[in-house]
Amino acid sequence: MLVYIIIGIIIIVFLAVLVGLYNSLVNLRNRVKNSWAQIDVQLKRRADLIPNLVETVKGYASHERGVFENVTKARSSLLNAETVKENQEANNQLTGALKTLFAVAENYPDLKASQNFQDLQMQLSQTEDKIAYSRQFYNDTVLMYNNKCQMFPSNIIARLFNFTESEFFETAEAERSVPKVEF
Repeated sequence: MLVYIIIGIIIIVFLAVLVGLYNSLVNLRNRVKNSWAQIDVQLKRRADLIPNLVETVKGYASHERGVFENVTKARSSLLNAETVKENQEANNQLTGALKTLFAVAENYPDLKASQNFQDLQMQLSQTEDKIAYSRQFYNDTVLMYNNKCQMFPSNIIARLFNFTESEFFETAEAERSVPKVEF
C-alpha cells in the first residue's frame, strides 16, 4: 500500500513538473509574439510618418525624385514584410533611404527651419528610439524563450510539443560599423 502511495506521489510530481514546463514554454512563446507585435507597431508608426516627411521635403527639393522613390519603395517593402528576416532587410533598406533623405534636407536651409519638418523629424527620432527599445526587448524575450527550448529538461517538452526557436532581430553589417566622424 505504501509503495502505491509513493508511486502516486511521484507521478503527481512528474505531471506537475511537466505541466509547469509546458506552461512556461507557452508563456515565453506568447511573450515573443507580443514583443514582436510591439516592434511591428513602432515600425508601422514610422512608416506612417514617412509620407508626411517625404511630402514636406518634396515641397523644397522637387528635383530629388530618386531619393523620394527609394524612400517610398523601402517603406512599401517594410509594410509588406512578413518574416523577421524580411522585416530586418526592409528596415535596413528604409534606414538607408531615410539617411539619404535627411542628407538632401541638409542642402535646404528653409526646409531645415520649417516647423513642420522639425516636428516630423522629432517624431521620427522618438519613434526610432522606441523601435530600438522594442528590438532590445524582443531579443531579450527571444533569448529567454530559446534558452528554455534548449535547456534540460524543458528541451524535451519543447521537442515533444513542437516548440521551435525564434529568430533574433539583428542589424545589418553596414549598421554595425563605426561611423567615420570628421570635423
